[in-house]
Amino acid sequence: MLKKLLIFAALSTVAFAQDTKGPAGDNNAEHRGPATKAKQLTNEEFDAYLAHPEHVLLIDVRRPDEVSTIGGFPVYLSIQAKELKNHLAEIPRDREIITVSNHAARASVAADLLESNGFKVLGAIGADTYQKSGGKLAVKIPVPPNSPATQGAAELNAHPTSSGSN
Repeated sequence: MLKKLLIFAALSTVAFAQDTKGPAGDNNAEHRGPATKAKQLTNEEFDAYLAHPEHVLLIDVRRPDEVSTIGGFPVYLSIQAKELKNHLAEIPRDREIITVSNHAARASVAADLLESNGFKVLGAIGADTYQKSGGKLAVKIPVPPNSPATQGAAELNAHPTSSGSN
């Protein structure tokens, strides 16, 4: 009886492992994220859209530290994925939108949200995926947070006082 139970457990594990494979047979389900309707843009498609920046709006849904670590694109609107729904009124409706995340999983969810709210979405792309496929990113250098000492100096520089006589 124990032998049959062990064989069943082993077969169940194999079946489960096969079930987690994606459409191309990869076991990288964590990078795909939830199923969405969003089109995953290729580097070539994305580059063609960027050739006409006046028609396209990039919305990067990553955290600022992800953009500064991995890099991003020269011009984009930054709205983190968890905040996107709260900022729909601030997003221009006169451009076609491309959403950006690291591997396009969050970008795809964001694209679905935007499309369901009447925005014209071209697709989603992953910045890390784009770069690993030969695309060029603009790497952002992290800016350290303001300390109380540097904040005071910055305020003085922003609002100089006159140095007239006392």
